[in-house]
Amino acid sequence: MSIFSKIAAGEIPSYKVAANEEFYAFLDINPLTKGHTLVIPRREVDYIFDLDDDELARFQVFAKQVAVAIKKAFPCRKVAQVVLGLEVPHAHIHLIPMQSEADVDFRKEKLQLSQEEFTAIANKISEQF
Repeated sequence: MSIFSKIAAGEIPSYKVAANEEFYAFLDINPLTKGHTLVIPRREVDYIFDLDDDELARFQVFAKQVAVAIKKAFPCRKVAQVVLGLEVPHAHIHLIPMQSEADVDFRKEKLQLSQEEFTAIANKISEQF
């Protein structure tokens, strides 16, 4: 079972933003910007394009709903959608509030946020969902 499956199952704590029976959204613990959220399918699948077409479509619609909530909670020019990462064998989408493309540079230093800040950010997005 991947770390993301354990997070979605509640076995590992996370800062949940939104969830339904198929998908789970939670804050990235190494965020590029405030509001940087990961969206995962609850079904464990390594590669996003291994999802069947209907599931992929529902995944994108759920991610869109989360992105709309992020944009309301953290006004920005756009919410970037990035599918990136080989370290966790579980399909996931990064949703990142951005004012410029520089906000989506994964090589830059990540934000260091307190537990209180993470909780406030998650609550702010969740309230908009």
